[in-house]
Amino acid sequence: MFEEGTAVAADGTKLFYTRHGRGPAHIVLTHSLGMTGEFWRPVLDRLRDDEITVLTWDCRGHGRSDKPAGPYSVEQFADDLNAVLDAAGWPDAVVAGASMGGCVTLAFAIRHSKRVTALGLFDTTATYGATAPADWAERASKAASEGLASLTSFQQTRWFSDDFRAQHPDVVEACVEVFRANDVGAFEDTCRMLGAVDLTSGLSTIHVPTTILVGEEDYATPPAMAEVMHTGIPGSTLEVISGARHLTPIECPEVVASRLLALAQGDVA
Repeated sequence: MFEEGTAVAADGTKLFYTRHGRGPAHIVLTHSLGMTGEFWRPVLDRLRDDEITVLTWDCRGHGRSDKPAGPYSVEQFADDLNAVLDAAGWPDAVVAGASMGGCVTLAFAIRHSKRVTALGLFDTTATYGATAPADWAERASKAASEGLASLTSFQQTRWFSDDFRAQHPDVVEACVEVFRANDVGAFEDTCRMLGAVDLTSGLSTIHVPTTILVGEEDYATPPAMAEVMHTGIPGSTLEVISGARHLTPIECPEVVASRLLALAQGDVA
């Protein structure tokens, strides 16, 4: 089963989503910065349609969703996700996200806890640290002044390990093309949003099964950031994937699909 839909956020922003599968377990997935819901295709291809139904969506400012002027906030994105679940008619779900999507997922779990049956936090963080506002503002400014193409070399080496880039140049180029197609203004606003993220105070309020995954070579959200979340979220599990970098749902989709299925089936240690 494949179905497209549109949710409407509190401010009227239209949010594009897709529903995949027909299984009884429900999972909603939120993508990385500069990507779209199709980011999750390698993972979706490894989940059985009769076991799982998955919602993917394009965050505001991305893909086929509206791109209103900022400023944006991670709390706003979390409320957007709430609207997507409303539109789909889902009272709750396993909620998971990667990178930026992990920040959104974490904010959602804090703000809308009753709608979360389990949590997947992949390649992400509760905060990017003390220098984050300046670091993300610099990236936003570079995109504005030089275009998104000026960031692609930097992004590729952060996204994927050397071996993966050498073995799967077509996958890397597909990600680059999606990244280049972004609206520059929305990208700037999203970068500044990420610079302001600090969800550390809400970690202790999460009381659902939580799986945290991070690549061993992740330079964007390194294992130390994952450890902060693991320490802060009671009962969470942390797994470091050997040799992987920042986008594990693309580099290691079998691992991510397996962990999502375990969350959906309640099979988490």
